[in-house]
Amino acid sequence: GRDARGYGPEGGFIPDLDSGLVNVVLANGARLYVDHAHPEYSSPECFDPLEAVLYDKAGEVVIARAKEGSINVFEDGEELLIHKNNSDGKSNSYGAHENYLLSRQVPFGDVVSHLLPFMVSRQVITGSGKLKAENGRTAVPYQITQRADFFEEEVGLETTLKRPLINTRDEPHGDPSKYRRLHVIVGDANMSEVQMLVKLGSTALMLSMIEDEFLTDPPTLTDPVNAHWQISHDPSLKHTVELDNGDVVTALNLQWRMFEQAAKYVDNNELPDSYGMVIAEWEALLTDLESDPLLTADRLDWTAKMQLLDQYRERDGLAWDDPKLSMVALQYHEIDPKRGLHNKLTRTGRMRTLFTPEQIAGAVERPPEKTRAYFRGECVRRYQEWLKAANWDSLVFDVGTDVHQRIPMMEPLNGNRELVEALLDASPDPKTLIEGLSA
Repeated sequence: GRDARGYGPEGGFIPDLDSGLVNVVLANGARLYVDHAHPEYSSPECFDPLEAVLYDKAGEVVIARAKEGSINVFEDGEELLIHKNNSDGKSNSYGAHENYLLSRQVPFGDVVSHLLPFMVSRQVITGSGKLKAENGRTAVPYQITQRADFFEEEVGLETTLKRPLINTRDEPHGDPSKYRRLHVIVGDANMSEVQMLVKLGSTALMLSMIEDEFLTDPPTLTDPVNAHWQISHDPSLKHTVELDNGDVVTALNLQWRMFEQAAKYVDNNELPDSYGMVIAEWEALLTDLESDPLLTADRLDWTAKMQLLDQYRERDGLAWDDPKLSMVALQYHEIDPKRGLHNKLTRTGRMRTLFTPEQIAGAVERPPEKTRAYFRGECVRRYQEWLKAANWDSLVFDVGTDVHQRIPMMEPLNGNRELVEALLDASPDPKTLIEGLSA
C-alpha cells in the first residue's frame, strides 16, 4: 500500500540496466547527460521561479567543475571551452527547454490560444542576443534572440526539425490522469539571473491564469511564425505585427497587456513571495525597454551583449561582420568564471544578480526541499552504492534480492523534506527505507 507521502514499494524486476556515465542523477536532484553530442543539465523540480533560477545557475557550476575534471584528457595546448548558448552560427540550433506542470483538465486549445501571442512577444524580455541571421532568414546585423530564426510551425511535436512555437510533447513524468507537462522549446539560454526569473515567472503566471480561467479573449496574431522572427530582428522594438481583428501592435504592447492581467492575478491570489518579485521586475523591464532598451543592460542578456558589442565597435572601428565581434558575442556565454564576459560583468557590478556564489554552491550539493527532487537527491547522496537507476518518476535499488526494487514517485510535490526527512534519517539502507514506506 501507499503511505501518507504517496509512496510505496512496487513489484521488483530482473536487473537489466545500463548505468552509463553519460546519464547520471546528481545529489541535488538534477540530471546530467549527453544529448545530441551536447552536455545537458536538467535541473530538478522546483517549487517556484526563484528556486528554478537558483538550480539553473547551479548547473553552470556543475558543468564548469566537469570541465575542470577533464583537463587530463587533452593534449598540451588543447583546451575545452563550454558556452551556454543556442546557436553555433552555422545554422545549428540547440534548445534551452523549460518545463511546467499543468492540470490535465485544461483544454490544450486554451493553452495554445493564450500562449502563442505570449511566446512570440516575450522574447523582448527573454532573448540572449545574436549576431546576424540564420536558417535563410532576412539578413540583419544583430537580433534579440538566438532561437527565433529556427521556428517554422505554430504547433507540433518536433524539437529539431520544423520546430513549433508551441511543442505538443506530453510526457508528464507523473500521474498522466492529473498532469500535463508543457515542454517549452522556444526560449533562449540565459546567463542573467533577473532575466531568467522574469522568463520563468511570467510564463508560470500565464499558465496559472489559463488553469484558473482568469484570462479572457486572447489577442490572435495573423502570422505568429513570421511575427516571431521579425520581432527578433528589430532591437529597436518598433516592429509591429498584425492581429486578426486588424489591430497593429508591437511586442511591448502585447507584453504590457499580459503583464497587467498577471499583476491583477497576483493581487487576487496567494502565491509564493517570488511572484511579487516577478511582477516588479517584469514591470521595470517593460518600462525601461519602452524608454531605451539599453537601460536594461544590467538585467537582460540581449541588451548587455549589444552594449558590449557597440563599445568594441566604437573603440576599434569594427564592422558588424568583423570576426572579433563574433568572438566577443561567444565569450559572453562562456561559463568559465574567469573568462566569461557575462561573469565579468557580474563581478564588476554591471549586471545584477539574485544569489551569492555561496547560495549557488549550496544548490549544487543539495536538492530543493519542497518537491520530490528532495527524495531523489537525498537517495542519491545516502544510498549511492545500492542505487541502480534513477529517473524523474522512480528510483530503482538493489537490495540484495533476485529482483531490484522500484519506488515510484508519481506525485511531483510528494517526497519533499517535510514528509520524508525523518524516514530517511531512520533508514541506514534502502531496504530499511522500503520497509518504512510499506509500513
